[in-house]
Amino acid sequence: MESSSSAAQSAEFSSPMLAQALETGDPVAVALALRNDRVIVPLLSGGEDVDGEEDGDGGEAQVRVFRRGEADKYMLVLFSSVDSYVAMLPDETDHRVVAYRSGELLGFLETNRGVLESVWFDVAGPHPMQASPDDIIAALTLS
Repeated sequence: MESSSSAAQSAEFSSPMLAQALETGDPVAVALALRNDRVIVPLLSGGEDVDGEEDGDGGEAQVRVFRRGEADKYMLVLFSSVDSYVAMLPDETDHRVVAYRSGELLGFLETNRGVLESVWFDVAGPHPMQASPDDIIAALTLS
């Protein structure tokens, strides 16, 4: 399992293109970054680690989603880097992530569309952005 500090140093676990798009606050630039680069997706403990190796449980890695209080639906929180994830949850010690390309993100969103109320990017700042799952799906499926 990689620690957040070693993962943060890896270009594989960051998206300068997404970070720049979020900084400009331009939804079109964010859509292009999601289509052409990667996005950092937090994982629940267990399953595969960031190296793609199975842990002792032998299970498959699961995307970590968040919920506001007792809300019925969940929020998918995505990041431009591991550092952005760590900034959101600085007291945690196990910041497990995977880098998704557009096809993987699209597959996750289509599968979980009914249980997701929103998608947040770099929610801890400095340039957070929110979109609906349908807007992200539309951006990823434009021809």
